[in-house]
Amino acid sequence: MTSIDFHHGASDKVQAACRLIGELHAEGRKVLVYAPSESLAAQVDRQLWVQPATGFVPHCRLGDALAAETPVVIGSSLENAAHHDVLVNLDGDLPPAFSRFDRLVEIVGTDEADRGPARERFRFYRDRGYAIAAHDLTRAER
Repeated sequence: MTSIDFHHGASDKVQAACRLIGELHAEGRKVLVYAPSESLAAQVDRQLWVQPATGFVPHCRLGDALAAETPVVIGSSLENAAHHDVLVNLDGDLPPAFSRFDRLVEIVGTDEADRGPARERFRFYRDRGYAIAAHDLTRAER
């Protein structure tokens, strides 16, 4: 069953996601970043070129010829995903087919427009018996 991590209190969701993606990559995990809009996918792509400042996270877009062998893939769809290790959800809705992944990472911002839907997703997962861990990013950002 998919394990779920809620990282809440992110002042900048893209920056927080990229920090976590860097940590997951350092652990040897394969990551699919679900960014449902082209503009959000482009933001994540750009941020991964500069963060972390002392390293590099190899990444590409879903559909790229190297996607199957690249450890971090950014996609606006989950179709044709080459792996099922970690899914990072940057959407405000329940990610499609999340249960085929070993781990789901939810990034939650500080505004109520983001927190409300995140609470609904949390209840959805909890009510179905998923193991959920909550992480307060306000402590990490200090």
